[in-house]
Amino acid sequence: MTEIDRLASEIAACRICVDAPRGRPLPHEPRPVAWLSATARLAICGQAPGTRVHATGLPFNDPSGDRLRDWMGIGREAFYDRARIAIIPMGFCFPGLDANGGDLPPRRECAATWHDRIFAAMPQIELIVAIGQYAQAYHLGAARRRSLTETVAAWREIWDGQASPRVLALPHPSWRNTAWLKRNPWFESDVVPVLRAEVARLTSA
Repeated sequence: MTEIDRLASEIAACRICVDAPRGRPLPHEPRPVAWLSATARLAICGQAPGTRVHATGLPFNDPSGDRLRDWMGIGREAFYDRARIAIIPMGFCFPGLDANGGDLPPRRECAATWHDRIFAAMPQIELIVAIGQYAQAYHLGAARRRSLTETVAAWREIWDGQASPRVLALPHPSWRNTAWLKRNPWFESDVVPVLRAEVARLTSA
C-alpha cells in the first residue's frame, strides 16, 4: 500500500471531530470527503462539503461545482478524474449549519491533523486552486492579503513570487457570491482565463 493509499484509508475512517473535538463535536456522523492522488498535478482546495456533498460523497456535486467547472473550462468527467485532479478541502466533513442556515466554518481538526501530511505525500502538485478565505489562509500564509477581495485581486503579484506549487486564489463559486462577481468583473476577465489555461495544461493527457 502506498503512502497516498494509507492516508486515504485513515482519512476515510477519521472521527476526530466527534471523538476528540476542538470545541463542540460534529453534530452528525462524520463522512470525510477528500480525494488524494499520486499523479494529479492540480489540487482543488476549498472550504468543506455542503449538505448535498455530505449526502452523496461526491465533492462539488452542487451548483457551486457547476460554476467552478465553468470557470475551469472542464466538464464533470475530467473534474472527477482522480488521476488528474486532487480535491482537498480544509474541512473534510460537512460542519453543520449556523443559526441563519449557512454552513459553519471548516472544522479545525482536519488541517491540524492531515494537511501537512497530505501535501508532503503529493510533491507532484504544481497548482493549488485555493477557494475561499480558509484555504487561502493555509496555502498562502503571509502572502495572503487583508481580505479575500484583496487576495484575489493580487493574484499576479502572488503568482510571480511563488515557486511550485503555485497558488491561485479564487472566491467561492457559491450563488451567494454572484453580487461579488458583478462588483468585480476583473475576476472573470483577468483571472478566469489564466485558470483555464493552467487547468488545460495540467490535466492534458
